[in-house]
Amino acid sequence: MGWLDEISVASPCSVGWETMTGDERARFCGQCKLNVYNLSGMTRDEATKLVTGAEGRVCVRFLRRADGTVLTEDCPIGLAARMKRRTLAVAGWFLAFFGVGSIGGLLLVKETPPPPIARPTMGMMVIPPRPPTNGTASVGSESE
Repeated sequence: MGWLDEISVASPCSVGWETMTGDERARFCGQCKLNVYNLSGMTRDEATKLVTGAEGRVCVRFLRRADGTVLTEDCPIGLAARMKRRTLAVAGWFLAFFGVGSIGGLLLVKETPPPPIARPTMGMMVIPPRPPTNGTASVGSESE
């Protein structure tokens, strides 16, 4: 796990993501009058830059796997799950279109929701202490 996986939300937000206006990366919350950033809609590098550059109140939304890892757009497990769903959908449409057993093809086309691989979290972000950079000593460890 990396530094990004240590973020948390002090008090989860009750406003639904679906009710906010915006796109899959950021939406505006009319209740708290803040943008809510979807870390799981960003690459790991983009999400880390947003979190490390945050000043003041920042609302985030993210999906966290059972092992504590924050899912990001470039997560290999998430990419594999999306590819599997797309492949099955294309195969189902192909079978249904070419009539290789119209009932069998239609059964394959029926989308079943994927099993949950992560739980969503949304609210005011609590930023973990930033890691020291370039091997410099942290404040308070200076020799006298």
